[in-house]
Amino acid sequence: MEHRRAMLVDAFAAEPLAGNAAGVVPDAEGLSDGQLAAVAAELGASETAFLTDGDGAADDRLRYFSPTTEVDLCGHATIATYGALFAEGAIDGGERTLRTNVGDLTVSVDDDGTVWMRQQAPSVEVVDVDLDRVAAALGVDPAALRDVGADLPVAVASTGLPFLVVPVNFLERLGEADPDDDAVEALSEAFDVAGVYAFSFDALDADSTLHGRAFVPSLGIPEDPVTGTASGAVGGYLRHVDAFDGDEPDELRFEQGHFLDRPGHVRVRVEADGVRVGGRATVALDGEIRIPDDEDDEIIEA
Repeated sequence: MEHRRAMLVDAFAAEPLAGNAAGVVPDAEGLSDGQLAAVAAELGASETAFLTDGDGAADDRLRYFSPTTEVDLCGHATIATYGALFAEGAIDGGERTLRTNVGDLTVSVDDDGTVWMRQQAPSVEVVDVDLDRVAAALGVDPAALRDVGADLPVAVASTGLPFLVVPVNFLERLGEADPDDDAVEALSEAFDVAGVYAFSFDALDADSTLHGRAFVPSLGIPEDPVTGTASGAVGGYLRHVDAFDGDEPDELRFEQGHFLDRPGHVRVRVEADGVRVGGRATVALDGEIRIPDDEDDEIIEA
């Protein structure tokens, strides 16, 4: 029987019970794929990050599991991991190199505990999509998508994990969304994306650039409260479609999670060589998990 420390850490939030909860196992050395998947299912967070030592070329190795499958990259679980480690003095501020399934990334921690994750250079492809189908999948009025479609097209955007980016005209319409999980999953499969990120510039907070909602049923997550990887992708999307008419701010602020009573904020900086996503994190639960020996080393799939 293995005994390992396990935490629930709220990312993109300065206080617990807000933002996006991630499982964090700070010492996952020697655990099998089956054990990792079982721990993620038990913790029940949208993703759990498992930390092991790097191989010399990288300081650390992180793997991410949703409750049903392995995920190649997860922004909020990365922010949660390094925010928790910094808060307890396990790591110093500054930069670290992180190995993930999509390649090596840089993580840095500011003196105030803000964690910045450098994602890959964004790729953005505007796609031809049936807005009626998208609206039906999201459970919104098709007019809410058509009103902004001429200036802000639907696109597939990625900084390591692709999302279908869907602009919505008003926050009220976005808040009324009532997604059909099967339809969203079928839409995600059709465009080879992890999920759908719908957003509106009609935000709650005057300091926010936009309000977003992320629906990822293909990974067992009907709605993700606050999404780091999608935020980076959307930052790249906004630059690609020239959403600010050449007057792009140095830093974007995305609000998310309010309709799930898990409000959080993501800071996004789109730079020449990639995208940086930043935020705070706070530990909500810290304990020990008992893990039975596992002879089956296969990854559990949905």
